[in-house]
Amino acid sequence: MFILLFSLNLLTPAAANQVGGIVQVYIADTDSWQSYQNNGTGILRHDDDTVGIQQALLHTNIDLASNVSLNAVAHYYPDGEQQVGFSQLSLQYKPLSPNKIKFKARGGFFYPRLSLENVDDGWLSPYTYTQSAINSWVGEEMRTLGLEFSIYSPGRARRSPWSWEMIGAAFKGNDPLGTLISWRGFAMHDRQSLNNDRVNFAPYPTVIDTDFIWHPDYVEPFHELDRRWGFYTGLHLSYFNQSSFRYYYYDNQADPLTVNSQRLYGWRTKFHSLSFQHKLNSNTRLISQLMTGSTVMGVKFVYVDFDAWYLMLSHQVSQHRISLRYDRFMVIEDDVFPTDMNNSDGYGLTLAWRYDLDDNWQLGIEQHFNKNTAQNRAQLDLPIDANQQQTLLVAQFRW
Repeated sequence: MFILLFSLNLLTPAAANQVGGIVQVYIADTDSWQSYQNNGTGILRHDDDTVGIQQALLHTNIDLASNVSLNAVAHYYPDGEQQVGFSQLSLQYKPLSPNKIKFKARGGFFYPRLSLENVDDGWLSPYTYTQSAINSWVGEEMRTLGLEFSIYSPGRARRSPWSWEMIGAAFKGNDPLGTLISWRGFAMHDRQSLNNDRVNFAPYPTVIDTDFIWHPDYVEPFHELDRRWGFYTGLHLSYFNQSSFRYYYYDNQADPLTVNSQRLYGWRTKFHSLSFQHKLNSNTRLISQLMTGSTVMGVKFVYVDFDAWYLMLSHQVSQHRISLRYDRFMVIEDDVFPTDMNNSDGYGLTLAWRYDLDDNWQLGIEQHFNKNTAQNRAQLDLPIDANQQQTLLVAQFRW
Protein backbone atom coordinates (compact mmCIF):
# COMPACT_ATOMS: atom_id res chain seq x y z
CA MET A 1 0.00 0.00 0.00
CA PHE A 2 2.81 2.43 0.85
CA ILE A 3 4.60 1.53 -2.41
CA LEU A 4 1.43 2.43 -4.33
CA LEU A 5 1.26 5.83 -2.68
CA PHE A 6 4.88 6.61 -3.51
CA SER A 7 4.34 5.40 -7.08
CA LEU A 8 1.41 7.76 -7.51
CA ASN A 9 3.56 10.52 -6.06
CA LEU A 10 6.27 9.92 -8.67
CA LEU A 11 3.81 9.92 -11.57
CA THR A 12 2.67 13.52 -11.02
CA PRO A 13 4.50 16.86 -11.00
CA ALA A 14 6.14 17.59 -7.67
CA ALA A 15 4.39 20.96 -7.32
CA ALA A 16 1.00 19.27 -7.43
CA ASN A 17 1.75 16.73 -4.72
CA GLN A 18 1.14 16.93 -1.01
CA VAL A 19 2.55 13.91 0.77
CA GLY A 20 3.11 13.64 4.49
CA GLY A 21 3.19 11.20 7.33
CA ILE A 22 2.83 10.73 11.07
CA VAL A 23 4.59 8.22 13.31
CA GLN A 24 3.71 7.89 16.99
CA VAL A 25 5.69 5.71 19.43
CA TYR A 26 4.16 5.02 22.83
CA ILE A 27 4.86 3.69 26.29
CA ALA A 28 1.70 2.36 27.94
CA ASP A 29 0.85 1.68 31.55
CA THR A 30 -2.55 0.03 31.54
CA ASP A 31 -4.75 -2.39 33.45
CA SER A 32 -4.97 -6.12 32.80
CA TRP A 33 -8.48 -6.33 31.30
CA GLN A 34 -8.03 -8.35 28.12
CA SER A 35 -8.65 -6.08 25.15
CA TYR A 36 -11.33 -6.67 22.53
CA GLN A 37 -8.34 -6.75 20.12
CA ASN A 38 -7.34 -10.04 21.76
CA ASN A 39 -10.89 -11.46 21.93
CA GLY A 40 -11.40 -10.03 25.41
CA THR A 41 -14.09 -7.81 26.93
CA GLY A 42 -11.94 -4.75 27.74
CA ILE A 43 -12.77 -1.60 25.78
CA LEU A 44 -9.22 -0.21 25.49
CA ARG A 45 -6.76 -0.97 22.70
CA HIS A 46 -3.89 -2.02 25.00
CA ASP A 47 -4.06 -4.58 27.79
CA ASP A 48 -0.49 -4.74 29.09
CA ASP A 49 2.46 -2.44 29.83
CA THR A 50 4.20 -2.16 26.49
CA VAL A 51 6.27 -0.01 24.17
CA GLY A 52 5.30 0.16 20.52
CA ILE A 53 3.98 2.03 17.52
CA GLN A 54 0.70 3.82 18.18
CA GLN A 55 0.24 5.23 14.67
CA ALA A 56 2.21 5.07 11.43
CA LEU A 57 0.55 6.58 8.38
CA LEU A 58 1.12 8.23 5.04
CA HIS A 59 -1.38 10.71 3.63
CA THR A 60 -1.36 12.21 0.17
CA ASN A 61 -3.33 14.69 -1.90
CA ILE A 62 -2.36 14.53 -5.58
CA ASP A 63 -3.78 16.90 -8.18
CA LEU A 64 -4.67 14.81 -11.23
CA ALA A 65 -6.23 17.81 -12.99
CA SER A 66 -7.11 21.41 -12.12
CA ASN A 67 -10.32 20.29 -10.39
CA VAL A 68 -9.69 16.60 -9.59
CA SER A 69 -7.49 15.28 -6.78
CA LEU A 70 -6.62 11.88 -5.35
CA ASN A 71 -6.74 11.59 -1.56
CA ALA A 72 -5.32 8.55 0.21
CA VAL A 73 -4.35 7.51 3.73
CA ALA A 74 -2.38 4.30 4.31
CA HIS A 75 -1.54 2.90 7.77
CA TYR A 76 0.73 0.44 9.45
CA TYR A 77 -0.47 -1.04 12.76
CA PRO A 78 1.41 -3.69 14.73
CA ASP A 79 -1.84 -4.89 16.31
CA GLY A 80 -5.08 -6.11 14.82
CA GLU A 81 -5.74 -8.53 11.99
CA GLN A 82 -4.64 -6.34 9.06
CA GLN A 83 -1.36 -4.52 9.66
CA VAL A 84 -1.02 -2.54 6.41
CA GLY A 85 -3.75 -1.02 4.26
CA PHE A 86 -5.84 1.96 3.33
CA SER A 87 -8.23 3.70 5.70
CA GLN A 88 -9.22 6.19 2.97
CA LEU A 89 -8.85 6.28 -0.81
CA SER A 90 -10.97 8.66 -2.85
CA LEU A 91 -11.17 11.05 -5.79
CA GLN A 92 -12.46 14.57 -5.17
CA TYR A 93 -13.99 16.86 -7.78
CA LYS A 94 -13.98 20.53 -6.78
CA PRO A 95 -14.33 22.94 -9.69
CA LEU A 96 -13.38 26.58 -9.37
CA SER A 97 -16.46 28.77 -9.53
CA PRO A 98 -17.22 32.49 -9.06
CA ASN A 99 -20.78 31.63 -7.97
CA LYS A 100 -21.98 32.24 -4.44
CA ILE A 101 -23.25 28.65 -4.27
CA LYS A 102 -20.66 26.07 -5.31
CA PHE A 103 -20.56 22.33 -5.93
CA LYS A 104 -18.12 19.54 -5.09
CA ALA A 105 -18.18 15.75 -5.01
CA ARG A 106 -16.05 12.79 -4.02
CA GLY A 107 -16.13 9.06 -4.57
CA GLY A 108 -14.29 6.10 -3.13
CA PHE A 109 -13.60 4.85 0.40
CA PHE A 110 -13.81 7.63 2.98
CA TYR A 111 -15.32 8.93 6.23
CA PRO A 112 -18.49 10.96 6.47
CA ARG A 113 -17.37 14.35 7.81
CA LEU A 114 -19.42 14.14 10.97
CA SER A 115 -16.53 14.57 13.43
CA LEU A 116 -15.12 17.84 14.76
CA GLU A 117 -12.74 15.84 16.93
CA ASN A 118 -10.86 13.90 14.24
CA VAL A 119 -9.63 16.83 12.19
CA ASP A 120 -5.88 16.10 11.98
CA ASP A 121 -4.13 14.40 9.06
CA GLY A 122 -5.18 10.78 8.60
CA TRP A 123 -8.44 11.32 10.54
CA LEU A 124 -6.53 11.55 13.82
CA SER A 125 -7.39 13.80 16.73
CA PRO A 126 -5.02 16.70 17.53
CA TYR A 127 -6.39 16.77 21.09
CA THR A 128 -6.11 13.31 22.67
CA TYR A 129 -4.67 9.89 21.80
CA THR A 130 -7.64 7.93 23.15
CA GLN A 131 -10.54 9.18 21.08
CA SER A 132 -14.16 9.58 22.10
CA ALA A 133 -16.43 6.53 22.21
CA ILE A 134 -18.37 7.88 19.22
CA ASN A 135 -15.39 8.36 16.94
CA SER A 136 -13.64 5.22 18.15
CA TRP A 137 -16.68 3.34 16.80
CA VAL A 138 -16.76 5.37 13.58
CA GLY A 139 -13.07 4.61 13.03
CA GLU A 140 -13.43 0.88 13.52
CA GLU A 141 -16.79 0.07 11.89
CA MET A 142 -17.92 2.86 9.54
CA ARG A 143 -16.71 3.92 6.11
CA THR A 144 -18.39 5.20 2.96
CA LEU A 145 -17.77 3.16 -0.19
CA GLY A 146 -19.71 5.29 -2.62
CA LEU A 147 -20.38 8.86 -3.77
CA GLU A 148 -20.90 12.09 -1.84
CA PHE A 149 -22.25 15.34 -3.32
CA SER A 150 -22.19 18.78 -1.70
CA ILE A 151 -23.41 22.27 -2.39
CA TYR A 152 -21.85 24.96 -0.26
CA SER A 153 -21.63 28.71 0.12
CA PRO A 154 -18.76 30.48 1.89
CA GLY A 155 -19.94 33.42 3.95
CA ARG A 156 -17.38 35.78 2.44
CA ALA A 157 -18.92 35.23 -1.02
CA ARG A 158 -22.22 36.66 0.31
CA ARG A 159 -20.72 39.13 2.81
CA SER A 160 -22.37 37.09 5.53
CA PRO A 161 -21.01 35.78 8.84
CA TRP A 162 -22.62 32.41 8.06
CA SER A 163 -21.20 29.70 5.79
CA TRP A 164 -23.15 26.54 4.98
CA GLU A 165 -22.88 23.20 3.21
CA MET A 166 -25.50 20.57 2.36
CA ILE A 167 -24.34 16.99 1.81
CA GLY A 168 -25.91 13.86 0.38
CA ALA A 169 -24.27 10.48 -0.19
CA ALA A 170 -25.10 6.97 -1.41
CA PHE A 171 -22.90 4.00 -0.56
CA LYS A 172 -22.52 0.25 -0.31
CA GLY A 173 -20.21 -2.05 1.62
CA ASN A 174 -21.07 -1.24 5.25
CA ASP A 175 -23.80 -3.82 5.97
CA PRO A 176 -22.30 -5.34 9.18
CA LEU A 177 -22.26 -1.89 10.83
CA GLY A 178 -23.68 -2.26 14.34
CA THR A 179 -22.14 -5.62 15.22
CA LEU A 180 -19.54 -4.27 17.62
CA ILE A 181 -21.61 -1.84 19.66
CA SER A 182 -24.36 -4.44 19.99
CA TRP A 183 -22.27 -7.34 21.32
CA ARG A 184 -19.14 -5.65 22.67
CA GLY A 185 -20.49 -2.15 23.33
CA PHE A 186 -18.62 1.10 22.71
CA ALA A 187 -14.84 1.10 23.02
CA MET A 188 -12.26 3.89 23.42
CA HIS A 189 -9.08 3.85 21.31
CA ASP A 190 -7.52 5.32 18.16
CA ARG A 191 -7.10 2.33 15.83
CA GLN A 192 -8.86 2.72 12.48
CA SER A 193 -9.99 -0.39 10.62
CA LEU A 194 -8.32 -0.82 7.25
CA ASN A 195 -9.92 -1.67 3.93
CA ASN A 196 -10.04 -5.48 4.41
CA ASP A 197 -9.78 -5.54 8.19
CA ARG A 198 -11.30 -7.81 10.80
CA VAL A 199 -12.18 -6.64 14.33
CA ASN A 200 -12.33 -9.25 17.08
CA PHE A 201 -14.50 -9.44 20.17
CA ALA A 202 -15.00 -11.96 22.96
CA PRO A 203 -16.44 -15.43 22.12
CA TYR A 204 -19.80 -14.98 23.83
CA PRO A 205 -21.54 -18.40 23.91
CA THR A 206 -24.91 -17.10 22.72
CA VAL A 207 -23.22 -15.47 19.73
CA ILE A 208 -20.96 -18.29 18.51
CA ASP A 209 -23.21 -21.27 19.40
CA THR A 210 -24.24 -23.04 16.17
CA ASP A 211 -27.63 -23.79 17.73
CA PHE A 212 -28.24 -20.17 18.68
CA ILE A 213 -27.18 -17.04 16.77
CA TRP A 214 -24.15 -18.73 15.15
CA HIS A 215 -21.91 -15.75 14.35
CA PRO A 216 -18.10 -15.70 14.52
CA ASP A 217 -16.34 -13.80 17.30
CA TYR A 218 -15.26 -11.08 14.87
CA VAL A 219 -16.70 -8.74 12.27
CA GLU A 220 -15.34 -7.65 8.90
CA PRO A 221 -17.13 -4.30 8.75
CA PHE A 222 -16.82 -3.32 5.09
CA HIS A 223 -18.80 -6.11 3.41
CA GLU A 224 -21.64 -5.69 0.92
CA LEU A 225 -24.25 -8.37 1.65
CA ASP A 226 -27.59 -7.38 0.13
CA ARG A 227 -26.88 -5.10 -2.88
CA ARG A 228 -28.87 -2.30 -1.29
CA TRP A 229 -27.68 1.31 -1.29
CA GLY A 230 -27.31 3.11 2.01
CA PHE A 231 -27.40 6.89 2.34
CA TYR A 232 -26.63 9.80 4.59
CA THR A 233 -27.42 13.49 4.55
CA GLY A 234 -25.63 16.27 6.35
CA LEU A 235 -25.71 19.98 7.07
CA HIS A 236 -22.70 22.08 8.08
CA LEU A 237 -23.06 25.60 9.48
CA SER A 238 -20.30 27.92 10.64
CA TYR A 239 -20.44 31.41 12.11
CA PHE A 240 -17.33 33.40 11.19
CA ASN A 241 -14.39 31.28 12.38
CA GLN A 242 -15.90 30.98 15.85
CA SER A 243 -18.71 28.41 15.91
CA SER A 244 -19.37 25.28 13.85
CA PHE A 245 -22.33 22.88 13.71
CA ARG A 246 -22.61 19.57 11.86
CA TYR A 247 -25.75 17.44 11.66
CA TYR A 248 -25.89 14.02 9.94
CA TYR A 249 -28.57 11.41 9.43
CA TYR A 250 -27.19 8.00 8.45
CA ASP A 251 -29.04 4.85 7.32
CA ASN A 252 -27.18 1.91 5.79
CA GLN A 253 -30.50 0.38 4.59
CA ALA A 254 -29.10 -3.11 5.23
CA ASP A 255 -31.39 -6.15 5.08
CA PRO A 256 -31.23 -7.62 8.61
CA LEU A 257 -32.19 -11.06 7.27
CA THR A 258 -29.11 -11.32 5.04
CA VAL A 259 -26.19 -13.57 6.02
CA ASN A 260 -23.08 -14.56 4.07
CA SER A 261 -20.95 -17.71 4.03
CA GLN A 262 -18.93 -16.50 7.04
CA ARG A 263 -22.15 -16.11 9.03
CA LEU A 264 -21.78 -12.32 8.99
CA TYR A 265 -25.22 -10.70 9.15
CA GLY A 266 -26.66 -7.53 7.73
CA TRP A 267 -27.49 -4.99 10.45
CA ARG A 268 -29.99 -2.21 9.69
CA THR A 269 -28.27 0.70 11.42
CA LYS A 270 -29.42 4.31 11.48
CA PHE A 271 -28.50 7.27 13.64
CA HIS A 272 -28.51 11.02 14.11
CA SER A 273 -25.23 12.81 14.86
CA LEU A 274 -24.86 16.42 16.00
CA SER A 275 -21.40 17.98 16.45
CA PHE A 276 -20.62 21.42 17.82
CA GLN A 277 -17.49 23.53 18.29
CA HIS A 278 -17.22 27.00 19.80
CA LYS A 279 -14.04 29.00 20.25
CA LEU A 280 -14.28 30.78 23.58
CA ASN A 281 -11.21 32.81 22.57
CA SER A 282 -8.22 32.39 20.27
CA ASN A 283 -6.71 29.71 22.54
CA THR A 284 -9.68 27.86 24.07
CA ARG A 285 -12.46 25.84 22.47
CA LEU A 286 -15.36 23.62 23.44
CA ILE A 287 -16.13 20.59 21.28
CA SER A 288 -19.08 18.26 21.69
CA GLN A 289 -20.89 15.52 19.81
CA LEU A 290 -24.12 13.60 20.36
CA MET A 291 -25.12 10.40 18.56
CA THR A 292 -28.37 8.50 18.97
CA GLY A 293 -29.58 5.58 16.89
CA SER A 294 -30.55 1.93 16.65
CA THR A 295 -29.52 -1.29 14.94
CA VAL A 296 -31.32 -4.58 14.28
CA MET A 297 -30.19 -8.00 13.07
CA GLY A 298 -32.53 -10.83 12.03
CA VAL A 299 -36.18 -10.74 13.10
CA LYS A 300 -35.13 -8.75 16.17
CA PHE A 301 -32.65 -11.49 17.04
CA VAL A 302 -30.64 -8.49 18.20
CA TYR A 303 -32.15 -5.04 18.52
CA VAL A 304 -30.50 -2.20 20.43
CA ASP A 305 -30.82 1.52 20.87
CA PHE A 306 -27.53 3.32 21.38
CA ASP A 307 -26.69 6.78 22.68
CA ALA A 308 -23.34 8.46 23.23
CA TRP A 309 -22.03 11.97 23.77
CA TYR A 310 -18.89 13.77 24.82
CA LEU A 311 -17.86 17.25 25.91
CA MET A 312 -14.25 18.39 25.49
CA LEU A 313 -12.44 21.55 26.58
CA SER A 314 -9.12 22.23 24.86
CA HIS A 315 -6.73 25.07 25.65
CA GLN A 316 -3.52 26.01 23.86
CA VAL A 317 -0.71 28.15 25.27
CA SER A 318 2.29 28.66 23.01
CA GLN A 319 3.44 25.12 22.05
CA HIS A 320 1.35 23.46 24.77
CA ARG A 321 -2.16 22.03 24.31
CA ILE A 322 -4.18 20.61 27.21
CA SER A 323 -7.46 18.79 26.52
CA LEU A 324 -10.02 17.34 28.91
CA ARG A 325 -12.92 15.19 27.65
CA TYR A 326 -15.85 13.48 29.35
CA ASP A 327 -17.65 10.64 27.53
CA ARG A 328 -20.97 8.99 28.25
CA PHE A 329 -22.25 5.98 26.27
CA MET A 330 -24.94 3.33 26.56
CA VAL A 331 -26.53 0.46 24.62
CA ILE A 332 -30.05 -0.75 25.54
CA GLU A 333 -31.48 -3.96 24.08
CA ASP A 334 -35.08 -4.85 23.21
CA ASP A 335 -34.89 -8.12 21.28
CA VAL A 336 -36.32 -11.63 21.31
CA PHE A 337 -33.40 -13.41 23.02
CA PRO A 338 -33.13 -12.32 26.67
CA THR A 339 -30.30 -14.81 27.23
CA ASP A 340 -28.17 -12.90 24.66
CA MET A 341 -27.57 -9.99 27.00
CA ASN A 342 -26.54 -6.83 25.12
CA ASN A 343 -27.05 -3.99 27.60
CA SER A 344 -23.88 -1.98 28.18
CA ASP A 345 -23.01 1.48 29.37
CA GLY A 346 -20.17 3.53 30.74
CA TYR A 347 -18.35 6.82 30.99
CA GLY A 348 -14.79 7.93 30.39
CA LEU A 349 -12.51 10.78 31.44
CA THR A 350 -9.47 11.65 29.34
CA LEU A 351 -6.82 14.30 30.10
CA ALA A 352 -4.04 14.91 27.57
CA TRP A 353 -1.09 17.29 27.30
CA ARG A 354 0.72 17.68 23.98
CA TYR A 355 3.84 19.79 23.46
CA ASP A 356 5.23 20.80 20.07
CA LEU A 357 9.02 20.77 20.24
CA ASP A 358 9.17 22.12 16.67
CA ASP A 359 7.30 21.73 13.39
CA ASN A 360 8.09 18.00 13.26
CA TRP A 361 8.39 16.66 16.79
CA GLN A 362 5.77 16.48 19.53
CA LEU A 363 5.69 14.92 22.98
CA GLY A 364 2.52 14.06 24.88
CA ILE A 365 1.16 12.31 27.92
CA GLU A 366 -2.41 11.16 28.47
CA GLN A 367 -4.28 9.79 31.44
CA HIS A 368 -7.52 7.95 30.73
CA PHE A 369 -10.08 6.41 33.09
CA ASN A 370 -13.33 4.68 32.27
CA LYS A 371 -15.96 2.70 34.10
CA ASN A 372 -18.08 0.40 31.95
CA THR A 373 -20.67 -2.31 32.38
CA ALA A 374 -21.47 -5.11 29.92
CA GLN A 375 -24.12 -7.63 30.90
CA ASN A 376 -22.81 -10.32 28.54
CA ARG A 377 -19.54 -10.64 30.50
CA ALA A 378 -21.56 -12.90 32.81
CA GLN A 379 -21.61 -15.51 30.01
CA LEU A 380 -17.82 -15.75 30.37
CA ASP A 381 -17.91 -15.88 34.17
CA LEU A 382 -16.47 -12.37 34.39
CA PRO A 383 -17.68 -9.44 36.49
CA ILE A 384 -20.06 -7.29 34.47
CA ASP A 385 -18.43 -4.08 35.78
CA ALA A 386 -14.96 -2.94 34.75
CA ASN A 387 -12.88 -0.01 35.94
CA GLN A 388 -10.16 0.61 33.38
CA GLN A 389 -7.25 3.05 33.31
CA GLN A 390 -4.45 3.79 30.90
CA THR A 391 -1.45 6.12 30.87
CA LEU A 392 0.19 6.83 27.52
CA LEU A 393 3.48 8.61 26.91
CA VAL A 394 3.74 9.39 23.19
CA ALA A 395 6.48 10.78 20.95
CA GLN A 396 5.27 11.91 17.54
CA PHE A 397 7.18 12.74 14.35
CA ARG A 398 5.33 14.49 11.51
CA TRP A 399 6.52 15.44 8.06
